[in-house]
Amino acid sequence: MTNRVLINGSVLLIIIFFSFTSKSAFVFKPGPNIIFILVDDMRWDEFGNAGHPYLKTPHIDRLAAEGFKFTNAFCSTPLCSPSRASFLTGQYAHNHGIIDNTKRNERSHQLISFPKILHQAGYNTAFLGKWHMGNDDSPRPGFDYWAGMEGQGEAINPKLNINGKRQQINGYVTDILNDFALKFIREKRSMPFLLYLSHKALHPNIVQRDDGSIANIGEGGFIPSDRHKGRYADAVFKRRANVAIPPSDKPALMRKIGELPPLGATTSTEEQTIRDRAEMLLAVDEGLGIILQELENTGQLDQTAIVLAGDNGYWYGEHGLNDERRLAYEEGIRIPLLIRYPGLQSKGVSIPSMVQNIDLAPTLLDLAGIKKKIDMDGRSLLPLMKGRNVPWRKSILIEYYSDVVFPRIKNMGYKAVRTERYKYIQYEELKGMDELYDLQTDPFELKNIIAPPESQGILTRLQAELNKLLKSR
Repeated sequence: MTNRVLINGSVLLIIIFFSFTSKSAFVFKPGPNIIFILVDDMRWDEFGNAGHPYLKTPHIDRLAAEGFKFTNAFCSTPLCSPSRASFLTGQYAHNHGIIDNTKRNERSHQLISFPKILHQAGYNTAFLGKWHMGNDDSPRPGFDYWAGMEGQGEAINPKLNINGKRQQINGYVTDILNDFALKFIREKRSMPFLLYLSHKALHPNIVQRDDGSIANIGEGGFIPSDRHKGRYADAVFKRRANVAIPPSDKPALMRKIGELPPLGATTSTEEQTIRDRAEMLLAVDEGLGIILQELENTGQLDQTAIVLAGDNGYWYGEHGLNDERRLAYEEGIRIPLLIRYPGLQSKGVSIPSMVQNIDLAPTLLDLAGIKKKIDMDGRSLLPLMKGRNVPWRKSILIEYYSDVVFPRIKNMGYKAVRTERYKYIQYEELKGMDELYDLQTDPFELKNIIAPPESQGILTRLQAELNKLLKSR
């Protein structure tokens, strides 16, 4: 909470600190500006520096070249709404309560988020774009400025709730959000700022109902800006070794579901979809370049921490999958995570430690100088970024709660544990269909080794580790 008192014609800024709970308190000294850019459904390998075969993303690549690239970053739930809440709170879905894409409006107003804490500490805060925890577009606590979209938002001529007033703005959504970002950056202020820029890209143009079901709106599919359409018309993505291979040892994916065809080549992502997504990302990259230039022009670049991440992965035909993101295979749970912060001086550092979206909130509070004592499942990444040899997690928890959107994965809620070598997927409703993979010998998860006798010791250890992670809070 911030009070401003007028004394002799001057404004005295009085910052009052609160505890959110009996356990919650923090200490603050002014830190850097913070810009967090969240790209919807962006794969970990979907930019130039990550090895994309044709996509040119010079400004995203610049973040990696001048900062830190986390090469083993994961979401804790491979689904938009839960993942976004985990970024905001530093908590797993089973703790923050946003477990799916259905109507979670009231709960999302109650989250104790890092923007709310930064705002309490005096940061000037703005949220722009896709909130997507329910369809409610009204301003959430912790933001001085709000320009939010209802649900999934629209790619063309989007409707925005701007500080409580709804209006339609003509143009391409990514460009509009980038323009709002520039306007916020240019404001005169005496305290640091947080800009939370949440793009609609790279998501198709759909409407989501309160029950989580979806339908196309207007021009469906992935929509690049007019200036980028056709840029990669003849390009071919280099697919992974598990693309279009029908599952032969994954009982959960081999079930007969109505009239759906079995997974394989005919169900895999089309090349045009990959091209459209690449072209759609170009506007995001251009906008980042303009933001970087504005920060440089105004002398703020080296006083600003810039983070870019995706909320979950996407299938390019791996295991014959297309749009059913949500599953615990590598392509669904791995995300890009880049942090540029000159205050640490290191440049072009790749960090292989297993990190998650739950680590962002404690990291940004740490950067801001706030010593948080609220409940978070994640850990600050600053020690890793500073090159310290600190004990770090050897396993991560992935969880998913079944919803109604895709019939093929109905009743496929699960808890999973991934270590540096193994992955165990425990389905909650489908008995006898669990999966176990040795990622060292089988990085494409083509051989489920849960049945052989020689795997039982590994399985027992992973089951114990999963239970430990679930009970850690």
